[in-house]
Amino acid sequence: MPQPKLVLVGGNGFLGRQLAAHFRALGYQVVSISRTGPGDVRWDARTLGPWARELEGADLLVNLAGRSVDCRYTITNRRKILASRTDSTRVLGAAVAACARPPKVWLNSSTATIYADTQGAAPANTEAAGLIGEGFSVEIAQAWEAVFNAYAAPNTRKVALRTAIVLGADGGAFPVMARLARLGLCTPQGSGRQWVSWLHVADFCRAVEFLAQAEAISGPVNLCAPHPLQNWEFNALLARAARPLLRVPQPRWLLEIGAFALRTETELILKSRKVYPERLLAAGFRFEYEQCAAAVRELLPSIISRRVSQG
Repeated sequence: MPQPKLVLVGGNGFLGRQLAAHFRALGYQVVSISRTGPGDVRWDARTLGPWARELEGADLLVNLAGRSVDCRYTITNRRKILASRTDSTRVLGAAVAACARPPKVWLNSSTATIYADTQGAAPANTEAAGLIGEGFSVEIAQAWEAVFNAYAAPNTRKVALRTAIVLGADGGAFPVMARLARLGLCTPQGSGRQWVSWLHVADFCRAVEFLAQAEAISGPVNLCAPHPLQNWEFNALLARAARPLLRVPQPRWLLEIGAFALRTETELILKSRKVYPERLLAAGFRFEYEQCAAAVRELLPSIISRRVSQG
């Protein structure tokens, strides 16, 4: 049988590296399209070019392109964050529409931050009954999905990946969290009552593989573990694993100062994200890591040992 082909756009980051390795292990030919850094094909993420030929006959197209939101939300940064998502998705839509043999499946990044700030015992947000929020991050997510949905692709199944925080040992936010936990910053952040929706990176890769084959699924899909937990619980897991000598309180005012100094925004840790993967579970997907405690136990020792070996 011919080797299946994955076209991975914006794959130089943490999730892209993990997906590329996962699908190569499955026997896929992986072609990476990127603006900078390692990659098989170059593009500018705005205009059609020779890169578009790679989409012909592809089994799977995964778009992860988008500027990091770990920054201050200045007018300039807001414009860049929005453009990096909508421009890249728009030009991919044009490329797919121009294909004689378009990709069979197109999985496009979105975010679980599209949902409203969910407090207390309110139900978790599902794809069918989730409450869409408001504010800059939500507007970005809505615009992103609107561009994705605007392109008619009758021969390509399209899925928007509403992804929660992905936990992994060699990239993303979790190694930073682990380092801060060892320094004592493993206490509730702000009130500590905000919900944390999360996903182990192994389940992220497995979910993408599952969705590539799930012919009945299109539209938005929540990529998150089925058991969100509150911020104080998440930090308690880190504290038990990291065992710092001291634990430093993290009231909101201190977080605001820290975010300003680090040129980031407190929304990234203070917004309450309570999301449930209803469509994945209904389709038969089974998580390797349903509980965050199991994910932390698996990931944290390798992060700590890596830091020790690096001195």
